[in-house]
Amino acid sequence: MNIEFIENKFNEIIKELEREVLEVLNNQSLDKKQTNLRVKPLVSTKKILENALDSIKLVQKVSLEEIEKNSK
Repeated sequence: MNIEFIENKFNEIIKELEREVLEVLNNQSLDKKQTNLRVKPLVSTKKILENALDSIKLVQKVSLEEIEKNSK
């Protein structure tokens, strides 16, 4: 599994989410409630992606350890 490729793609998506959050925060026409309603899903999505990436890295690490252990 190419973790570096996956991480790069996740980081691209996260940067896009951060850009969208900044757009919402800078939109003066939205009140506080509307701003929060638009930002929450973006922040939640970012956190989900970060957790998924951590999980993928952990699975890769455990897999490599198992392969190394079984090859001895």
